Amino acid sequence: MAQSKSNIPDKAQHFLECGIEDCERNCEFYCNPCHQEMCKQCRDEHLRNPKTKNHEVVIYQLRKRQLPVKKCKIHSTKEIDLLCKECQIPLCAKCAATQEHEGHGFTDLETIYAEKFTLCQEENFKVQEYFLPTSQDLQKEIKEDVVEIKRIMDNLRTSMNCDVESLKSMIDKLQSENMKQLDQIEQSLLEDLKTQDKTFDNYIIYLNNLIKEFHGFLCSSDPTEVTGFSLVDMKIQPIPETTKPLPPVFTTGKYDKEDVAKLMGKISTSKIKPKTRKIKPLEVPSPQSPNIPTDEQLKSDKWKFKFKVHEALPLTYSQVKKFIVPGVKEVFHMSLDQSDKLRVSDLGGKLVQTDLQGNLLQKIKTSEGYGYHTVTQTGDLIFTDKDKKVINRITLDNNITKAIKTGAWRPLSIHSSHINGDILVGMIFNAEAKVTRYNKKGKELQIIQKDNKGEELYSLPHYIAENINGDICTSDVNKKQVVVVDKLGQHRFSYTGDRSRFCPFGICTDIFGHILVCDKFKIHILNQDGKFLSLLLTLGLSIDPSSVCVDDKNNLYVGADNSALVVMYNYLDQ
Repeated sequence: MAQSKSNIPDKAQHFLECGIEDCERNCEFYCNPCHQEMCKQCRDEHLRNPKTKNHEVVIYQLRKRQLPVKKCKIHSTKEIDLLCKECQIPLCAKCAATQEHEGHGFTDLETIYAEKFTLCQEENFKVQEYFLPTSQDLQKEIKEDVVEIKRIMDNLRTSMNCDVESLKSMIDKLQSENMKQLDQIEQSLLEDLKTQDKTFDNYIIYLNNLIKEFHGFLCSSDPTEVTGFSLVDMKIQPIPETTKPLPPVFTTGKYDKEDVAKLMGKISTSKIKPKTRKIKPLEVPSPQSPNIPTDEQLKSDKWKFKFKVHEALPLTYSQVKKFIVPGVKEVFHMSLDQSDKLRVSDLGGKLVQTDLQGNLLQKIKTSEGYGYHTVTQTGDLIFTDKDKKVINRITLDNNITKAIKTGAWRPLSIHSSHINGDILVGMIFNAEAKVTRYNKKGKELQIIQKDNKGEELYSLPHYIAENINGDICTSDVNKKQVVVVDKLGQHRFSYTGDRSRFCPFGICTDIFGHILVCDKFKIHILNQDGKFLSLLLTLGLSIDPSSVCVDDKNNLYVGADNSALVVMYNYLDQ
């Protein structure tokens, strides 16, 4: 069974229509007696009607909640709409007239229901707007602390390893010096022993010669030789004196674990009491008092946007200039080239470069398409050729190269990341669609095609952009959705606008992470979590917006699909 309008949750991602028959305008008001949603015009007619002129008509968010229908179990034809004050029992009017409740007081159950509903809604609002996001922020902070602690620990490990390596190097150096000294001592001792050994070599030769001489005398047959023998002349030289070597002594180092710890350093934990994480105070507006603009605020200058603000934003819009882009029939896509240049294309495949005065600087013929071109961080123009299934690059010196071949897939939309220079391409093949990430050199890095349930994310991704947090935002005209995935390709949310009439075209993001998407007659602004913030109406501009882009100076460019007009606004003043 379809959900009634009055039961649609306040945070639903679509617009509420007027409940008056044949009226398709947006609902802004609510008649409490009639329980009827109304636009401003229908409200005025309702209050002019003599029968309903005294009805209480309030802003939709302040409406009185309608009591759900519940039949009495005793009187099946009656509805429960009273509360017995004494018994605290819900009952019907027929039950209230029975003897059991005679003399009791009764309260309108719808009034109590509305009060309780409002109280529950306020508490739920606090949970959703404060407790849940605050807890998620704290959890995110904890996860960031995990990363930081790991980083600190890795740095400590590196420092400790460096300290050990330094100590090892010092020990190796001392060891080398000791070894060198030992080698020198050994060489000196060996040279001394070698000298002593030579001394005894000479002395032994002397002794052998002396033995021969003595032997000559003893064996001689000439008596005169023996008589000439003299002990004085033949006195034996004494044995040479030599010294025993004294080897060096090694004194072992005297150290223990504590001594080594002093050399290496040691780990200690902080004795300071850890700080309690800051929890921001509960300061959320009541869901029953939204920031609804007055009629005067909704009326704006002819050349300013008409808008309804659903969340506090630093939004101001003032026209800077407007100009006609020469060489194109309409403005279906824009890429910011340099601060004073713009790339503009129409559906016929005409792609031009113009300055902000509307002077034509360059014109090339390409295959037709929607969001099929982008400008890189280095100023190169990249554009797709869905028929030849290639992605072309034009450098600043006007050299054209085929940067990427996409095989069987037809590339439709393209975006060059200003975070890391990656190239994001939306493409189709038969009934399938996907977004592929390439690096600067054209190497495929990532394919995004299905969500975690295995369902197709895309049908016709004809515009694509990247947010400041790395989210990939795709405008899909077939699905009538803005599909947003994170940088890992995980599906975050899909924005459907007012569902039946939402037809997304050009898309971009700004320096605050807002997502801006064209819907032919208006521009939707979302925050980076998919929450609807503002609706920019351009009916007074005679322009049907089909393309949009924002530069780093907070200038908003809006291109038309019914002319070659580009209107430039100062946007999001800081």
